Amino acid sequence: MGQLSTVRSEKTGQPAAADPLGPVNGHTFTVAIVDDQPVRRAGIEWLLAPDPTLSIVASVSRVDDLSTVHARPDLVVLDLPAGTRDEAVALIARVAAQSRPIVISAWDTAPSLLSAVRAGACACVSRQADRSAVGTAIRAVADGGFYVCHRLRQQFHHELTNQPLDDSTGLAPREVETLRWIAQGFTQAQIARRMGLSQATINTYAKRIRTKLGATNKAELTRLAIQLGHLTSDRHASTAA
Repeated sequence: MGQLSTVRSEKTGQPAAADPLGPVNGHTFTVAIVDDQPVRRAGIEWLLAPDPTLSIVASVSRVDDLSTVHARPDLVVLDLPAGTRDEAVALIARVAAQSRPIVISAWDTAPSLLSAVRAGACACVSRQADRSAVGTAIRAVADGGFYVCHRLRQQFHHELTNQPLDDSTGLAPREVETLRWIAQGFTQAQIARRMGLSQATINTYAKRIRTKLGATNKAELTRLAIQLGHLTSDRHASTAA
């Protein structure tokens, strides 16, 4: 399928007409946007507005505001607000009970991607993704599919093939992943390259990990990683090159 175009028309200065979803049996999909940041919300509206097969029926700051919409939307683009893991999961579940959620988040704190999917998310998109990702997600979900944006695929694969990344110590999914790399002997610069993040972000994760675990050095972090089940002794024996 094509992607939503974000190219401005030379004549109008508005977003150029996007390739339509290709409505099933002539169906136009209704979309609601939920984001507590007005600028981000307006940006999503701007991206979706040119598509004639989409009808934006609500653009609100809170999920509670969707109660004012006369008919429930087919799709809800939900940018997760700040909050705890349980609050985020409950919010996704509330939306999923009525519509198909496309969930946007930084995904560097709880909930994990798997937690979001279990709660009912039909698509997961990073706030750092290309601006066409929301359109691609909508196309996939409207067609009855599931979508994870390119920037999150490695993280999603990691969650699927490893122990759950939500942690009883309060570590967020990306922090658990960082802890594993640290315990295997990788430098923060190497970890940043492997995770596709900046070194400054990894530095922040490392500080949070040390604070949450009460660790002061790499040896303590390695011991705790093994103790918590995030790393086995034989895996630690293989040191980063």
